[in-house]
Amino acid sequence: MARWCVNRGWPVHPLARGRKTPVANCEACREPGHSRRGCPCLSAGRWCHGFHAATLDLARIDQWWGAHPGLGVGVACGPAGLIIIDIDAYSHPLPPRDQLLPGIPIPEHVDLTGLANGFHTLGVLAALSGAASPADDDTTLRVRTPSGGLHVWYRAYRGHRWQCSTGSGGGRSLAWQVDVRAHGGYIVAPGTVTAAGRYLPVGSVREPAALPAWLADELERTSHLPAEPAPRPVPPRSRQAVLAAGRGLHGMREVIAAVLAPVEACGRVAEGAGFSGALNRAAYTLGGLVAAGRLHRDEAELALREAALAARPGQERRAEQIIRSGMAAGLERPLHTGGRRP
Repeated sequence: MARWCVNRGWPVHPLARGRKTPVANCEACREPGHSRRGCPCLSAGRWCHGFHAATLDLARIDQWWGAHPGLGVGVACGPAGLIIIDIDAYSHPLPPRDQLLPGIPIPEHVDLTGLANGFHTLGVLAALSGAASPADDDTTLRVRTPSGGLHVWYRAYRGHRWQCSTGSGGGRSLAWQVDVRAHGGYIVAPGTVTAAGRYLPVGSVREPAALPAWLADELERTSHLPAEPAPRPVPPRSRQAVLAAGRGLHGMREVIAAVLAPVEACGRVAEGAGFSGALNRAAYTLGGLVAAGRLHRDEAELALREAALAARPGQERRAEQIIRSGMAAGLERPLHTGGRRP
C-alpha cells in the first residue's frame, strides 16, 4: 500500500500497528522541549514526528515496512496535494444550531428531526449549493472507515494551501461531524488495518477527482485558507539553477534542464533510482515556477512528460499521476526567483 501511494506522488509515513496514529517518536524525540525543527531523526530517515517524516523515497519505505510489515500507512495531505473530507457518523447529541453549519443560520422553526451525523450536515450543505453530497460522489476515491464514517479524497487544484479542521465549534470548521484533512495533517491510506477494522475503498474509483468548485467556495468561506500564502523555500538541489532564471530565456532553459536532470538520470538505471521521488520533486519545483509566473504551465508539463517518457517508457499513466500531484503541490507555493519573466 505504501508503494501504491508513492506511485501517485503521495508522501507516506508509518502508523502504529493496529492504530490510526503515527508510530511513536524515539526516546530522544520524546524529551520535554524537543522540537522537530533541526531534529537529526528526520534527516537520518527515521519515522519520528509523524507526517513530518513522510517521504517518497522507496528505499526508506522498503526499510520501514520491510522490517515492520504490520505498520499502517499514513499520507501527508499537504505535500501530496490532497484535501480529504472526513465524514463521521458518531452517536452524539446535536450541538447548538449555530454549530451545525458554521456561518449559516438555521431558524428555530426548521425541524431537525432525523439529523444525526456528518453525512446529514454535509448533505444539507451541498443541497444549499445545489450540489450532490461528496459522500455520494462516485467520480472520486472514497474510503469507508471502520467506525462507519467515510473519507472522500480530492485533488487540491486551486493553488491554495488549504488547512485542516475538526468538526465544528471553535475555530475554522465546515460542518458538524465533518473534518477536513489538508496541510498540517495526514489521512489513513486505504487498505490500512486497525484494531477496529480495515479502511476499505468504496466503488471502483481509485483516484481523487479535482476539488469541486462549490466545495472550494465553502472551504474558503469557512476560513480553510491562511491569511497569506506561505513562502516556499527553494530546494537545495535547484537553488543554483533557479538563479539562472534572471538571465532570460537561456537562463530558464538552464533551470528546466537542471530540475529535470535527476529524472533523466533515472533512465540510466532499469529499476529503482527513486524515479517517483525525482519526478515528483521536479514537478513540484516547476509548478512553483509556474505559480510565480516564470514559466508557462503547458511548457512545464510537456518537459516533465518528455523526461518521464524517456526515463521510464511504457509508464505514462504512472508518470502522469505523479506529475499531476507534484504540479498541484508546487502551484500552491510560488517559487520566486527575482527579475521578470523571460
